[in-house]
Amino acid sequence: MKKQLFFILILISGINCYSQIKYESGYFVNNYGNKINCLIKNVDWKNSPTEFTFKSSEDSVPEVADIKTVIEFGISDFTKYKRFTVDIDRSSEDINHLSTSRIPEFSNEQLFLKILVEGKATLYSYEQGNFRKYFYSVDSSAAEQLIFKSYLYSESEIKENNSFKQQLLNNLKCQKIVSGDLERIKYSNQDLVKIFTLYNECQNSQSIDYEKKTNRDKFNLSLRLGLNSSSLVLISPSDASEIDFGNKMTLRSGIEVESILPFNKSKWALIIEPTFQYYNSNITINYRYYKVDYKSIELPLGIRYYMFLHENSKLYLNGSYVIDFDFNSKISAGPGTYADISSRPNWVFGLGFNQNNKYTFEMRYGLNRDIIKNSSSYSHYRTFSIILGYNIF
Repeated sequence: MKKQLFFILILISGINCYSQIKYESGYFVNNYGNKINCLIKNVDWKNSPTEFTFKSSEDSVPEVADIKTVIEFGISDFTKYKRFTVDIDRSSEDINHLSTSRIPEFSNEQLFLKILVEGKATLYSYEQGNFRKYFYSVDSSAAEQLIFKSYLYSESEIKENNSFKQQLLNNLKCQKIVSGDLERIKYSNQDLVKIFTLYNECQNSQSIDYEKKTNRDKFNLSLRLGLNSSSLVLISPSDASEIDFGNKMTLRSGIEVESILPFNKSKWALIIEPTFQYYNSNITINYRYYKVDYKSIELPLGIRYYMFLHENSKLYLNGSYVIDFDFNSKISAGPGTYADISSRPNWVFGLGFNQNNKYTFEMRYGLNRDIIKNSSSYSHYRTFSIILGYNIF
């Protein structure tokens, strides 16, 4: 096992691959109103940026432009940011840090706002970590925040300031938009983009939906089959004895659900992979017969990071926390039971290759898992896996 883990670490350290993050055709407008066509490093910002890196040509040296010198910048039809000086309410939505005031607590700041929908009415967003606020403008007016705020009404009651609904009713007047529709909308990308797109259509205004243009497949469902090389050692501290059941090759089967996170050019994903695994072995020590019959459904919950080699191939690393549900499992000693099996969670780490978003090959190593319930003993259960995957959709 140690040799296999060492092999994975060496392979990871030797990886020399290209990133999908690259320079793409774009532009920016400086403080003098001049539009400069260039190549912008597209990092698919999750957090609203304050600067970006660009090159005037493929062979030129990268330069950095920031919010002090740039009014607006964009990358083809992928994304577009515009600078505004706005009043923004940074009140926390964290339940443990809520304000007791219903009224927004504004600060005046200069920000790059991301354009979600552009037209007669334009919708913007600003994001930092879990903090997100929306802004709007009509007929090229100055951007104004759409007001939403959770606040502590009493020690046991939380209320919401949903003034954004009244703002939309007052400013997006259209026969297709009625007060009943606005009462039901949420302070979210999906609902707000829909309302602004509907208003622009109502006004016969050309509308650009940047959210739709940057939309990508968010979920993958894969069949996962493979081999486990597993070992089990039982240790009894009371008499310093060990029972080594040895290394066994067994089959594994599972289904993986992968959720691609919508930032950083699809390099991060969340994964969950319910998997059936088993381990059977027996050994005779000092004329005593020991047998283990261990079956379980593993539930790895983890995160994956992709490293793009070429347009259709990529390596990935993932780490998962595994919750294990054993069933009909026990360790016997002669005619009796040596220990009940009740497995604990453990961590697993993998290195894989993905081709055409269809086929995957992964090597995975599981750290020690204690699988016995007997308080006077403990166990070391480790697994190295070779996994083949096929993406259904």
